[in-house]
Amino acid sequence: MIYSLNGTIILTEPNLVVIECAGVGYKCHTTMNTLSRLPKLGEKALLYTHMVVREDAVELCGFADRSELNCFRLLTSVSGVGAKVAIAILSELSPEKLALAVSTSDSKTLTKASGVGNKLAQRIVLELKDKIKKMSPAASQIEVSPVSAVSTFAYDNTSKAIEALAVLGYSPDEVTPFMKSIDPELSVEAIISATLKAIGKK
Repeated sequence: MIYSLNGTIILTEPNLVVIECAGVGYKCHTTMNTLSRLPKLGEKALLYTHMVVREDAVELCGFADRSELNCFRLLTSVSGVGAKVAIAILSELSPEKLALAVSTSDSKTLTKASGVGNKLAQRIVLELKDKIKKMSPAASQIEVSPVSAVSTFAYDNTSKAIEALAVLGYSPDEVTPFMKSIDPELSVEAIISATLKAIGKK
């Protein structure tokens, strides 16, 4: 299996990029979010990849970071969600926004993506929330003692951020050390974003 591609960009189209590595051009289906982060044609780029094997085709999907790759894999594990739909969702929503939507049962946000109706959006939320629970009970693993309205609010936001990060494939044990230096009174999305940046610098 191809884990990543590191080469020269020779073609970009909507939801598509071709990267040349050692003289071979690899066509990768990708998200608009990843495309917006890629350098110009002729420059070097790194993509994390996932190989999609179907009866009629074998295709590569590429992503700018592991968070988006993890989201893609989780989305395609949901019944009725193929690579095309997963890419459409991740073109509309960043990993942080997707994680927050799932953890807060906001299925309406998912319907912004092309090809995602109300029923499918609700199924995605239900199945991914179930997967999160099986991974680990996020909120219960934080050692915080809320003693006031402010600290309770901070505790709730941190708990929600940890649960949301589980959507991206991170366990509570992995993320809590990075959260110690993050202001717990930030918004849930800000905590998620700061945590991912801290993990990326490690």
